[in-house]
Amino acid sequence: MTETREFKTEVRQLLQLMIHSLYSNRDIFLRELIANAADALDKARFESLTDPASAREWKISIVPDKEKKTLTICDNGIGMKADEVVENIGTIAKSGTKAFLKMLEEKGEKSGDLPELIGQFGVGFYSAFMVASPVELITRKGDEPAVCWSSTGEGEYTISEAERDEPGTSIVLHLNDDAEIYLENWKIAEIVHRYSDFIAYPIIMPEVKIGEDKKETQTERILNSQKAIWLRKPSEITEDEYKSFYTHLSNFGGTEYLKAIHMTAEGASEFKALLFLPKQAPFNLLMPDIQKKGLQLYIKRMFITDECKELLPDYLRFVCGVVDSSDLPLNVSREILQQNPLLDKIRTAVTGKVISEMKKLLENDRENYEKFFAEFGRIVKEGLHTDRPNAEKLKDIVLYESMNTPAGKRITLKEYVDAMPESQQDIYYITGDKREAVASSPALEYFRSKGYDVLFMTDPIDEWVMQSMYQYAQKYFKSVIKGDFEDKEAEEKVKNAAEKFAPAAEFLQKTLAEKVSAVRFSGRLTDSPCCLIVDGQALSPHMERLFRAMNQEIPVSKRILELNGEHPLIAALNEKIAAEADEAELVRYVNVLYDQALLLEGSPLPDPAAFAKEVVTLLGEALKK
Repeated sequence: MTETREFKTEVRQLLQLMIHSLYSNRDIFLRELIANAADALDKARFESLTDPASAREWKISIVPDKEKKTLTICDNGIGMKADEVVENIGTIAKSGTKAFLKMLEEKGEKSGDLPELIGQFGVGFYSAFMVASPVELITRKGDEPAVCWSSTGEGEYTISEAERDEPGTSIVLHLNDDAEIYLENWKIAEIVHRYSDFIAYPIIMPEVKIGEDKKETQTERILNSQKAIWLRKPSEITEDEYKSFYTHLSNFGGTEYLKAIHMTAEGASEFKALLFLPKQAPFNLLMPDIQKKGLQLYIKRMFITDECKELLPDYLRFVCGVVDSSDLPLNVSREILQQNPLLDKIRTAVTGKVISEMKKLLENDRENYEKFFAEFGRIVKEGLHTDRPNAEKLKDIVLYESMNTPAGKRITLKEYVDAMPESQQDIYYITGDKREAVASSPALEYFRSKGYDVLFMTDPIDEWVMQSMYQYAQKYFKSVIKGDFEDKEAEEKVKNAAEKFAPAAEFLQKTLAEKVSAVRFSGRLTDSPCCLIVDGQALSPHMERLFRAMNQEIPVSKRILELNGEHPLIAALNEKIAAEADEAELVRYVNVLYDQALLLEGSPLPDPAAFAKEVVTLLGEALKK
């Protein structure tokens, strides 16, 4: 007997909305139906614990039929009785999974013994209508009669008796003309591999193989690996399995990873994770528009997204891996994460774990950590500015080259502080384009003479980060090219030089009035005649160059020209000024002096050809004398 009914919602438009607007990708229908089948198998397997006779070889089958244009998804799970079909399938958004869990909880089952069921909303089944009409469901529960449910998705459905040999459910999709691609074996395998590869049960598809004798043989192909290695103990996983899985999920296209990180969180937020620190940076690491970010997210082993940006801060975007949550809420189509405190807790836990593992690597495998930091350090440093809660932890794992270390050798901030002489109160640093440029800066001369070290910050990100990185271990950061120079031992010498060579300072100030904000004597220099210093709040020349490289219009800032009162060149210039030498000649000397100061700080010369010509002229005149 066949009975025709209307959906209990009696809102045909609602059904149409779910069929045509709920999902953004039609491939999702197969994921949803497989998830429902896995739920049915979970329920049946759970019941078999108290009824061993009902146990069987659990599986999901997918059978395409090109002649009939049907795709059948079949399981041998719990199945449904006629009234359950009406209740669960005939009522939109009536979730059988929720009802089953509620029933078990009311019976007093412990939550830890409950099967992990995927369905939450009871709407996944209706995704089948995106690709098929009509859709038939043949199901049988235990020894109850089998039932057939059928609908075209237009608001009505029919219920009739059916034949089925064993408990379980078969869903027969009569595919639309524009959905025949889902009859292709390769397309089915692709969707299963992407969305359902780690479902715990084998997903089987029949195949025809042609032997050497050209005879056809019916075989079965298992489409999913079922190997969710993040659920296994690390001691049970081989290196080859790690490499294979890393290749499966890596955005970097390689099999080389530096460290695998396992996580298991229980309590308020339950999840498992397997993360990888890569060995080498991909070519697109600094190209955010073409780089995937975030971890792969699974909900109870069902794939949700391969780019869940909410699970990691942006400065850890090089980390790849998977997070599998048992209780993370999704929206009704399972395609979008809802804002939820649990998501923030997972992010906090995963971020803390990654930073902790990087610190362990630094402490236990310094050589490999330094190689890792050379690849990803500039990205990690972003967190010093953007991740305030973890900034102090990040300070412990960042590395810098320094004035007192060989080229290529990096030290931690702790190592820098531990090596500071007792007389040194602050952490000194200098920013620039590369080591060679900053190492030759005249601004280092005083610190070198005192035995102090200076950190070389040559990553483009460093200047930006230092705007918020005020101190470490109660030591303040100070740029050697910014602000006033304070040294009590040099105060008297500076005062005497300012008085003795006042004519030189005044002439330099007048001549360079359009280029510098001030000319003054300082104890900062020991070997060079002069250097350019940035006023405390102004942009450094390095930062100005970065802005201009990004086509940012910024005004040209005037810097302070500091003079070394003990340098013979300053004394000679002062004598010529006092002797009222030719002013045009003096201006030439001053301009060359200023240009060489620009060169030493790494800034481009306004007119390199004029500078070279002037140097040659002055050399020629000197050689004639």
